[in-house]
Amino acid sequence: MQASASVTTGFHALLAAADTGARLLEGDGVLSLALPLPPRDPLALLSQLGEGERFRFLWDGAPGLCLAASGRTNSLELSGPRRFEQAQRFSAVCLSRLAAPQAAPPLARPRVLLAFAFFDSPVQEGEGMPGVQALLPRWQLSRQGRHCWLRLQRCLGGDVTARSVAEELWEEARRLSALPADASLLEQGGTGPAIRHRSAWQAGYRSVVERGLELVEGGSLRKLVLAVRQQVLLDRPLDPVGLLAQLRQRQPGSCRFLWQQGDGPALLGASPERLLTVRQGQLRSDALAGTAPVGPAAEQLIHSEKDRREHELVVDAISAALAGAGLTARRPRHPRLARHGQLVHLHTPITAALGDQQPLALAGALHPTPAVAGLPRREAMAALRSLEPFERGCYAAPIGWIDSEGDTELRVAIRSGTLQGQRLVLTAGAGLVQGSVTERELQEVALKLGVLQQQLSLPDLEEPGGPATATPAAAAIRP
Repeated sequence: MQASASVTTGFHALLAAADTGARLLEGDGVLSLALPLPPRDPLALLSQLGEGERFRFLWDGAPGLCLAASGRTNSLELSGPRRFEQAQRFSAVCLSRLAAPQAAPPLARPRVLLAFAFFDSPVQEGEGMPGVQALLPRWQLSRQGRHCWLRLQRCLGGDVTARSVAEELWEEARRLSALPADASLLEQGGTGPAIRHRSAWQAGYRSVVERGLELVEGGSLRKLVLAVRQQVLLDRPLDPVGLLAQLRQRQPGSCRFLWQQGDGPALLGASPERLLTVRQGQLRSDALAGTAPVGPAAEQLIHSEKDRREHELVVDAISAALAGAGLTARRPRHPRLARHGQLVHLHTPITAALGDQQPLALAGALHPTPAVAGLPRREAMAALRSLEPFERGCYAAPIGWIDSEGDTELRVAIRSGTLQGQRLVLTAGAGLVQGSVTERELQEVALKLGVLQQQLSLPDLEEPGGPATATPAAAAIRP
């Protein structure tokens, strides 16, 4: 009897909050309601969240914030040089005009989700990825530590009333609470899919790297980061959530992410690189450049003159971008080694007080850093358009979210790929500076592709001698 009374009280409180929100909106606008849940894993429940929705998103920083989202309430897609400014305006308007009448902790705040393309516009208008996609989701399931919240956001009007929104949220919360609390939903019987074929990339990439090195050695560019794309055919279709579960186990220091529209390709990866984080008015950005496999080569990385020079270019560029926005950047004097899975990088965190700057305006000033494009920025971007034989899409571009209090998290979408059915497309790159050697850059890309495939736990069905990516051991990098 006591439990029944508690449930009734809980629903009446939710209904009262919904009525308050509807009055604030005067019956027209977005109502945002939230409920606490018993601890649940958003990664495990992503496929269950708002069943039938045409959009899904995952942000897995566990043991930090883990956020699953599905469906769309408001959205924006556009291209052009003002995309960061317009994404900031859309986010601010979207979040300020919704009614969220309940008190909730930071992890449960309403968030606008963001996925930028590397370039502000595709080469062919109307084709490829738009410059930015921004979206206020319908469902948002977030967890941090032992705390878990479910949020529903609906536009009121017609058949959608304050009461119907409260009822929909209440029923979904009961359904999710009845599911297993851990990742057992991700367990699959038998073995997973295997790699049937991988496209060869070395010969084409060698030619591109040699042309890029001519620009660097000739003084036209100080640095250029050239990427390669590899097509992987699996022996059967694969749900991207299964790959994300593998990455969580093998890339615990990275942030796993997923962005998928309808039946289209799923962008997924495990990024070690923070473009910017804003928390309570404090900004942090990561300079991450210089790569080696775990082992003896990692210890030599800190002493590599070439890698230290490449890394310092990134540190200086981020610091200059922040200074150009009127911020005072702080940084340690020397980089440290940061391990992410089977790779080690030179890493320097850079911090600043945000002041009155807008987070996405700063993201526009920072993107792309020399870690993923080159220097000078304009000339490097033009060289990438000329030399790379594919659209980068979202590769190496910012992905993340901004919440109702202005806190923001944007990662650089590296260590990433796209998955659609049986086709997995992986992208990786290497930075060229004076002193770079073609063979070493090929080894670095082979290392990154090989480690990612290894950590996705995809066994290889190819015949020996096929166009396989080098294993981490075979692709060890020597400073």
